[in-house]
This record gives sequence, structure tokens and C-alpha cells, in this order.
Amino acid sequence: MAGRYDSNPFDEGDEVNPFSDGGGKGKAAGQSKFSRGSFYTSNTGSVPPASNSRLSPLPPEPADFYNPTASVDISLDSASDLKKKERELQAKESELKRREQEVRRKEEAVARAGIVIEEKNWPPFFPIIHHDIANEIPIHLQKLQYVAFTTLLGLAFALLWNVIAVTTAWIKQGDAKIWFLAIIYFISGVPGAYVLWYRPLYRAFRNESALKFGWFFLFYMLHIGFVIFAAVAPPVVFKGKSLAGILPAVDLIGQHVLVGIFYFIGFGLFCVEAVLSVWVIQQVYMYFRGSGKAAEMKQQAARGVMRAAI
Repeated sequence: MAGRYDSNPFDEGDEVNPFSDGGGKGKAAGQSKFSRGSFYTSNTGSVPPASNSRLSPLPPEPADFYNPTASVDISLDSASDLKKKERELQAKESELKRREQEVRRKEEAVARAGIVIEEKNWPPFFPIIHHDIANEIPIHLQKLQYVAFTTLLGLAFALLWNVIAVTTAWIKQGDAKIWFLAIIYFISGVPGAYVLWYRPLYRAFRNESALKFGWFFLFYMLHIGFVIFAAVAPPVVFKGKSLAGILPAVDLIGQHVLVGIFYFIGFGLFCVEAVLSVWVIQQVYMYFRGSGKAAEMKQQAARGVMRAAI
């Protein structure tokens, strides 16, 4: 048995190159290996292990093997550049802090003086005035304030329609004076109404100022007088047909039907404006009397007279 099997069956002995010049020896060695392999195959049913092959190692992979498009060119700022940027950032931060403190001082000064900064927010597409009834007017007065605002818009629309009606009359009759007067009514009437009576009423409701109520009553009565006059449009004071009232409408309906219709529409707008304005001044006066602002205004007026006398 010891002669039949080697001590180490996996030991293949010396490596022999069958393609070397030593043909006889290589051939004998090859036959010996073949016979030995055949023996193992026939007796054990397994394939003899392959001989140890000595392969050379693969060369190292390049840096961009897995990502050919990657760039390894990374620019780094020098230490001096970093310090320079840091100084610039610190300077900007100190400037922002200084401006913030200045704005805060101004806001505190305005608050101590009792001045209310009103941000323009109406109309939304082109803000020209401050208007926020829902947040600044008490709930029980919001309806009245909205109706007053409606009368302001109604006056603007009535005067705009008056310009259109007078333009048709100017085209038909060729009188340019009435058109220029209609433009003046519109340009001066709408801003004047806002400044003289709507804004005082808004501030009176917001701050409960008796003096603002008095200012509103004075100019709102003038507003009602103008609207009633425009609805009638007698040929006195103003140029006869520069206002779209009932009298010019009756006069023009027989000459130019279209112009007469435009004047009748203007007459209706001025009538609606007059009715709403009368209702507003009645409601404001009832609130003014019921809230005790009338007595307060009398006291303020008396103190003003005394100061003037002294």
C-alpha cells in the first residue's frame, strides 16, 4: 500500500515544461503525470488539482478609470484671501447692525410722538391710499364706514360719467369749455372728497376723535350740496352743460337723443349719490350724539376759545 500511494497525493513533484528542449525527459515526465492523473481519475473519480500558475499582477488603474469626465482640478483660496473675505463680511455685518439700530430709534421716536405710519395698500394693483376697515375700524362701525366709502367711489364714478356725457355734448355742439370744466370737476372733486371728508371720518372712527367728527360734518354737508346741485345742474355758477343734470338732459334730449340719454344717466347717478350721502350723515350724527362726542367736542371748542383769548 505504501508503494501504491504517495505520502502527499497533491504533490506533483518538480515542474517540468513539456515544450522545453529536453524532449525525452519532458516526455517521460509528461507521461508520468498523465498516468498519475489517470490513476486518480479512475480510482477516486476526481480531477487532479491544477498546477500552480505564476501570473504577473495587473497594472494599477488610472485615477479617472471609474469617472472619466471627473475633474480633479480644485482651486483653493489662499489664507490671505480668506482673511480678506472675512473682514469684508464683518464690515457688512456691522453696517447692517448700525442701520437696524437707526431704524429702531426712528420707530421709537415716531411711537413716542404718537404718529401713526400708514402704509399705502389700496387699490391693490396701484396703492395710493391707506385703507383697512376690517382691522382698524371697530366692528359696530364697519358697515357705516363701508357705506361712506361707497359714497366716495360713487362720487368718483358719477364725475367720470359726467366727463363722458359732456364729451358727447362737446362733440355734437363743439363747445370745449364744458369739457374742460368737467375734467376740472373730476380731477379736483375725487381727491378733495378723500382729503376733506372721507379721511377725517375714517380717523374719527378709528381714534374716536371729536374734532375729526366736526371736520367731517362740515365738508360732508358741502359734498351733499354739490351733489344735489349737480343733479339739477341749473345754468348758474357753473357753465350750463358742464354737469350732467336734469335740466341739461331735458334740453339736449330734443336735439341729440344719445347725448340726452347720457345726461339722464348722469342725473340718476348724482341722485343715488345724494340719497346715500344723506343716509350716511344721518347715521354718523346719531352715533356722534349717542356716544357723547358732542359734549366732548363742545368742551374742546371751549378750551380752544379760552386758549385763543389768553
